[in-house]
Amino acid sequence: MTVMKSLLAAAAATVVLGAQAQALPTSGTLVVVPANGEVVHANDQVTVTLAIEEQDKDKAAAASRVNQKMNQGTAIVKKADPQAVLKTQGYYTYAVYPETAPLPPGVAAKPRVPTGWRVGQYLQVTTTNLAALPKTVSAAQGVLTLNRLNFSLAPATVRKLDDQRIAAAYKNLNERVAAIAGAMGRNVNDAVIDTIDFEGSGNYAQRANVAGARAMSADSMGYGGSQVAEPSFEPGETTLNMGLVAKVKFK
Repeated sequence: MTVMKSLLAAAAATVVLGAQAQALPTSGTLVVVPANGEVVHANDQVTVTLAIEEQDKDKAAAASRVNQKMNQGTAIVKKADPQAVLKTQGYYTYAVYPETAPLPPGVAAKPRVPTGWRVGQYLQVTTTNLAALPKTVSAAQGVLTLNRLNFSLAPATVRKLDDQRIAAAYKNLNERVAAIAGAMGRNVNDAVIDTIDFEGSGNYAQRANVAGARAMSADSMGYGGSQVAEPSFEPGETTLNMGLVAKVKFK
């Protein structure tokens, strides 16, 4: 009987403690609530990097061919897509040295003499004319090589999506506050928002899921003036996130 009484007393104490835990006062409680909004939109801009490289024993000859072909490629892109924004970049000149066998210990290495030169340059093309992209790239590949493709959202589109991101984040905040109120045994109408901080006063976090973005080495596509068949591209979509942190006080 003594053991039974002890068990009953312990059970009763557990019930009392549980009831007291559930009945903790929440009046005036300040809760910090993080929330997040997400918007998905089809990519409407592409940045294409085209390249040209020449090798020659004569550095001037290699540079001359690079300059000539870059001028030709730039003119082709401008004609195929007049609205594109072009930027030449990354001009380089490297000496090419012959391979040498390791020297025996104590033997001094002779000054290396280059056997040729590598000269190259890149052309960055940014455009929202995705419909003409295959034709534009195909035309440019008659002279230049396709080095990289990156699909994204145009800056104007990102600005237009700001209101949707704010609305999505605020909706998520309301859902989380309702869940917290339910867990506390309170009515959601007793919750009052004290402060909302959207991404630390405007530091938006952007994550791009780019399906169809492709990177290619400069040697992976041939060139030489011949007609190149039009490639196929899938722009994919981008996911934009906006987070917020709110302080919610219960009456």
